[in-house]
Amino acid sequence: MNGIEEIKGEICMTEELSRTSALAERHRALGSGLEDWNGMGTAWSYDSDPNDEHDAVRERAGMFDMSPLKKVFVRGPDAMAVLDHATSRDLTRLAPGQAAYLSVLTESGTLADDAIVSNNGDDEWMIVHGSGQTMAMLQASAEGRDVDITLNDNFHDISVQGPGALDILNVNCSIDLASMAYFNHAEATLFGRPCRISRTGYSGERGYEVFADQSVVVDIWDQLAAAGVMPCSFTSLDKVRIEAGLLFYDYDMNAEHTPWEVGLGFTVSRSKENFRGRDALMAAEGKENLRNVGLVVDHDDMVNGGEDLLLDGKKVGLVNSPCFSHRLGLSLALGHVAPGVADGVQLQVSGDGIETTAEVRALPFYDPQKSRTHA
Repeated sequence: MNGIEEIKGEICMTEELSRTSALAERHRALGSGLEDWNGMGTAWSYDSDPNDEHDAVRERAGMFDMSPLKKVFVRGPDAMAVLDHATSRDLTRLAPGQAAYLSVLTESGTLADDAIVSNNGDDEWMIVHGSGQTMAMLQASAEGRDVDITLNDNFHDISVQGPGALDILNVNCSIDLASMAYFNHAEATLFGRPCRISRTGYSGERGYEVFADQSVVVDIWDQLAAAGVMPCSFTSLDKVRIEAGLLFYDYDMNAEHTPWEVGLGFTVSRSKENFRGRDALMAAEGKENLRNVGLVVDHDDMVNGGEDLLLDGKKVGLVNSPCFSHRLGLSLALGHVAPGVADGVQLQVSGDGIETTAEVRALPFYDPQKSRTHA
């Protein structure tokens, strides 16, 4: 399939079992073993210190190869209608050049995935998602409609994040990125190479995602590195996204959870009447079984994840995504707790050799006003 799969108005459950980033040799040269995520070899670690990578994102600029995310193009007269049915936000309000973060729901109103949808104009849309069931949901919504759905694994994604990202990119870009609003995007050339640049990211910093074909993405990566952007691993990505309170599908949310439970109620357009799982979702509001929280753990390192959270000896939650933030000097985690467990409560943390306590905190830990992403 050469990384491209086309579906025309019908269900097609073909699953890509193995994908290779065009940047694989760059990652190997930096010390990565290219561990699997989402069917693609991913730089979970480099020879560099992840704390140094973390510092680069917070102080200057770092870049992540986010190509394991799946890029799906939805085209045709019914493209918007298909996406509008498959997702939780009112896409009729999304103008060309705008994007939105949203939930992809099951018929039961639970989370099949989370994703970003971009309106490219001229009946073309792009939806970018991780390891959930977005493609299956799109295919089901496409039945009987005039639409083409194309999964393109040759379209890569370099996420350039940090306070220096704008200056480094802008001087080498054909468009003025300084005027690009948050969650907007446009076609451009970067270092003379064609791409699409989106003001989005997964770091809690102002940043940009550079989407480019595999034929040019290696040169863009090399030019960014030469301009001083530090290659960063997924280990450091975990640190910055946990500090920023950003969820990772299947770790912090899955098909057992509703958006209400994991803090994604803002992705639901309440006035929208026709999308998959709507009735079940609305009926579930106010009946949450858990809530997503931050945890500051009394520990001098990161915990393992999967530990039980107890209150007066009774299990009330679970640790999901842990990290140690050397910048905040804290062992942090995202977790789920029972709805009645309030911020500020001290819980016992127990499991896999860990016996300590943690305080429940509101999210995000870093930049709670989100002034950096929205600057």
